[in-house]
Amino acid sequence: MAKKRKHVESSKEEPPKKDDLAPERPKRTLLGWKNGDAEMQSDALLFRNKEKVLVTCSRRITSRYRHLMLNVVSLLPHCKKDSKVESRASKGATLNELIDFRNCSCCLFFECRKQKDLYLWMTRSPDGPSVKFLVNAVHTMEELKLTGNHLKGSRPILTFSSNFDKEPRWMLIKEMIMQIFGTPKGHRKAKPFHDHVFVFSIVDNHIWFRNYQISVPHNETDKVDRGGLDKMTLIEVGPRFCLNPIKIFGGSFGGPTLYENPYYVSPNLIRAMEKRKRAGKYVRKVKAKQRRKTHEHENPLEPDEFADLWKN
Repeated sequence: MAKKRKHVESSKEEPPKKDDLAPERPKRTLLGWKNGDAEMQSDALLFRNKEKVLVTCSRRITSRYRHLMLNVVSLLPHCKKDSKVESRASKGATLNELIDFRNCSCCLFFECRKQKDLYLWMTRSPDGPSVKFLVNAVHTMEELKLTGNHLKGSRPILTFSSNFDKEPRWMLIKEMIMQIFGTPKGHRKAKPFHDHVFVFSIVDNHIWFRNYQISVPHNETDKVDRGGLDKMTLIEVGPRFCLNPIKIFGGSFGGPTLYENPYYVSPNLIRAMEKRKRAGKYVRKVKAKQRRKTHEHENPLEPDEFADLWKN
């Protein structure tokens, strides 16, 4: 039999140094790759927008205004719709409690009075500020029947006219509109791209709202290059409405008045003036009849000598 080979003990290898080891692979999570200290630093520097908007209305609102509210709800994927609230002097405390209960930071409250006038409250809760608008020139999507169409839940591009940067009140309103109508990035109900535009423009101290679809040709021959905006077109979707600012308050649904519009005229006053105008027309008719009777009494006709000629 062959002799067995002697077992030679292998020299013990030194353990590799820590510097020679490859760096550990970072852990992967739903939000991306994270790695130890880098994760701590990134979390400290990363800002995540978690704005949520509560949209509600007052009781006895008309169908047209309710459809407008539903159109706004369909445009804001980060909003929460709640049941109607009674329009009373104590509605501010009720709405603030409701906003806190629904874990929201902003509120859009559509308040209808006399089933004729619509007021819109834009509010930051609980510390304010809040802006009260009168809503005019309301046209819902169902009324307009426009050809524009965009994906529900996509993020909008907010555009403002240059007038918003001229006065402090417009700058404050612009910031509130950006926080309320801007869909947060990464929201669970929002789509991660832009295909429509919200346009806010100031004309005659009124804010006019328009919503447009960004239409891009998808043919290979007409494919849009990066930065090629000449082939893009805007198609209006709706709804349309006009906001007339009344007051800006320092708190939520109240507080100190920061601004009051000197050109604002209440709808009740406009209706009263029209009623007086119609009443004045009737008064003029009555006075004309009285003047005619007085004139006939003061200037009687002379007796006609041939009046009794054919009586016999």
